[in-house]
Amino acid sequence: MQKFSIIIISSIITSIICIGLFKYFESPDVYYINQAPQVIQSPVVKTVTDRIDSNTAINRPNDFVEASKSGKKSSVYIRAIPNSKAKRLLGASSGSGVIISEDGYIATNNHVIENADEIEVLLDNNREYSAKLIGADPTNDLALLKIEAEGLDYAVFSNSDSLQVGEWVLAVGNPFGLQFTVTAGIVSAKARNISMLGNSGIESFLQTDAAVNPGNSGGALINTKGELVGINSAIMASAGKYEGYSFAIPSNLVEKILFDLRNYGAVQRGWLGISMVDINDKKARELELKNVQGVYIVSVNQGGAADDAGLESGDVITSVNGSTFNSTPLFMEMVGRFRPGDEIDIEYIREGEKYQYLSNSS
Repeated sequence: MQKFSIIIISSIITSIICIGLFKYFESPDVYYINQAPQVIQSPVVKTVTDRIDSNTAINRPNDFVEASKSGKKSSVYIRAIPNSKAKRLLGASSGSGVIISEDGYIATNNHVIENADEIEVLLDNNREYSAKLIGADPTNDLALLKIEAEGLDYAVFSNSDSLQVGEWVLAVGNPFGLQFTVTAGIVSAKARNISMLGNSGIESFLQTDAAVNPGNSGGALINTKGELVGINSAIMASAGKYEGYSFAIPSNLVEKILFDLRNYGAVQRGWLGISMVDINDKKARELELKNVQGVYIVSVNQGGAADDAGLESGDVITSVNGSTFNSTPLFMEMVGRFRPGDEIDIEYIREGEKYQYLSNSS
């Protein structure tokens, strides 16, 4: 019995010693509110922000307030009163426009003011003016108006070539008569051909998902700095209303066409005089091309600029003035920015050999 008691006492003493030692070496279960937690990251695993380009993160806007203010100040509401009595009974059509100079030049779509006898313009400050048609280009659906005013807020043209898919853009206009409405979206695609203008027009639209509806036509598409990157022109929808696909004429082409209308009264468009198709993977393999890009010349018009430059059927044009392209619409836009007689640096491939030539656009 005495031995049993000794064993029990020894066990109790041993347990107390073990518990004491454990408590002594155990970390305290205490958290300090003002102490920043230490985060240990594996060198192999990266967070999402590690994969985002620093420039992208810095340039991402928190909101579109300033861009919207700028866009609205240069936006106008247009009422086009038709010149026939029959159409007058149906009422005037309406659309949007963009002030592009402080002395009252306004850009819009040709289809907004087509066949109008009178054109009325309402500014963001509620001032109303009668507008004069300076010139129109139906093939590219653009028109230039003029109101008698000075010191106006106007849109600054941005370089639409530098616009990237995924960038934020804002559509400013008057959908369904809701004046000076701003909607936001991203650039969904560039150099889009939607077969709207026929063979004579240059279709190289910017595609966006910014909400655009009837009444937005002729309005501004701006970037987050409030700069003009395009003129909203069309939507693709089965019901005639916005379904997520809207299209704008890129600002670089708009600026050139409006300059021509203002200074020459008509558009002076560069034209090479060729029939062409896109280079696809099958054609690239057949011609043993390194890259799937450029346009394949199907035929050359006799006496045209391409004919004078020595281009032939079967040649593959790969760049214009050092800029490459991967579609016919983009190629036509690039050439269309030149005027007849301008020299264009053309790179092309013939039977596997690369050539370079200065061509005059016709």
